[in-house]
Amino acid sequence: MTEAERRHRDTVIEAVLAAVRDDRRILLPRFDPSRSLGGGDFALQAIALEENPFGGAIGPFRYQFEGEDDLLHVFVVREDGGLLSPEEARRVFSQLLPDLPSALVWLKPGTVSQHFYFGHDELLRSVS
Repeated sequence: MTEAERRHRDTVIEAVLAAVRDDRRILLPRFDPSRSLGGGDFALQAIALEENPFGGAIGPFRYQFEGEDDLLHVFVVREDGGLLSPEEARRVFSQLLPDLPSALVWLKPGTVSQHFYFGHDELLRSVS
């Protein structure tokens, strides 16, 4: 992870923490179909490309947070829309939240996106 990516990640995590502490929903940015990748219409890939306070990039990977109630969701995609293995996405996720115990994170695997879920309380405990 570059220093710029680390600084941006820290800004994103601070925005997520502020939303959780203030009990605000973290919404996905609006989907712009003109930004779909590879001629497809996979909305999550395009959403992850949109600049917003809850998303960013590490190398060729994009990440995006969303959440409501007591659950947070992070998904990881490749910027180029290519296939993404769960192992690659786990490496990205571990750079986002290195102190969050992996046993407390649920992974819903996919082929071009990988989805991680964990409780607000677990995030707050891991950054305290």
